[in-house]
Amino acid sequence: MACCNVCGYVLYRQSYFTLDGWLSLVLTTLVVFGIANYFPIATLNVQAMTVHANLPHALYLTWQQGHYTLSVMTGMFAFWLPLSQILCCLWALTAIRSRRLPADFPYGMRLLGFAEPWSMVPVLMLAILVALVKFAGFATIVPGPAILAFGVLTVLLTALSRLSSLRLWRHAEDAGLVPFATAGDISGDALHSCCLACGMVQPVPADGRGVPCVRCRSTTHYRKPRPFSRVWALIIAAWIAYVPANVLPVMRIRTAVSDAEHTILGGVIELWRLGSLDLAVIVFVASVVVPMTKLLALMVLMTQGRWRGHRVQRQRTRLYELVEFIGQWSMLDVFVVILMTSMANFPGISQVMAGPAAVSFGLVVILTMMAAMSYDPRRGWDARNGESDTARSPAPAQAPARAAAPSAQQGKA
Repeated sequence: MACCNVCGYVLYRQSYFTLDGWLSLVLTTLVVFGIANYFPIATLNVQAMTVHANLPHALYLTWQQGHYTLSVMTGMFAFWLPLSQILCCLWALTAIRSRRLPADFPYGMRLLGFAEPWSMVPVLMLAILVALVKFAGFATIVPGPAILAFGVLTVLLTALSRLSSLRLWRHAEDAGLVPFATAGDISGDALHSCCLACGMVQPVPADGRGVPCVRCRSTTHYRKPRPFSRVWALIIAAWIAYVPANVLPVMRIRTAVSDAEHTILGGVIELWRLGSLDLAVIVFVASVVVPMTKLLALMVLMTQGRWRGHRVQRQRTRLYELVEFIGQWSMLDVFVVILMTSMANFPGISQVMAGPAAVSFGLVVILTMMAAMSYDPRRGWDARNGESDTARSPAPAQAPARAAAPSAQQGKA
């Protein structure tokens, strides 16, 4: 493992898996993904009525109820983007193994890089457990094959997250299919930066203009452009969307004797009353604590730009990594609502419909994740020399946290 000697960020991690090992893992993940989405998660029985609940059916019912935005949003995060991640990895590994890279390989790697942070199968798995607990006293529940498949899929996708687009580019380097990740001599006084799409280290202009990457042709900047205005705009928009997400009902439960609306905190209280204290705490942390933590942490990172020492800046970098790590877990309540729509579909007895807060809460998750992606932690390290945003004098010992990636030969050394 190669780490930055300034901030400690992992630049390269050697894998024990060969190409064939990764290919076997990807094929297994694809099979398990098909099982998880084809077979029912659970079979529910109420008064001689039976429902076979699965994810595609839940998305279809949400669409039928008129919640088009919610259906598309959750379908992307729980189905299409995880599937895109698996298929992109399979396609890239097959191409590298055959020693022939297609001309659109850089575009496929960009798609993989986009899909990776938005693939939320682990959050969906936790939402399945929460939804089943909520229906434990209402219906007879028989777990289906998909619930085990989603558990296995969570483990496999977590392992597959190590096979990032940058790692695939390095596998292509080792196979001699693409140039190594350093364009020319980087020991001089020219300003260099790392392409965030393929990891290529190359010269960039000092005025901050973007230049096409010499390897994948994506636009490369010395630093992410306009981070201050972009991040603050996303933070403010997320705070605005956070208000209706907590005030408005997140779902509506209609039974033969009642018609009630529930907010996010109402769902936490209901789990607590049902005796599921552990799940109540998990839902409260994921739906209330995590969004506020992300927003407050981003505000702290944006308001403290003055250099306060190496140790403080390392703590700020760790804080940013925490914000990135917890980003997707706030989608828990949105997935729970979608799943309950399918599980409680007993016409005349009970029905669950999504409320307006579900879309608002999903929007908060998207905005906070986009704000974290727009923030550039390297600028905090730049502040130690009092350098401007557009021109900085580089030095080997002052390499930014993510500005350089070692070549395959350097990583192996």
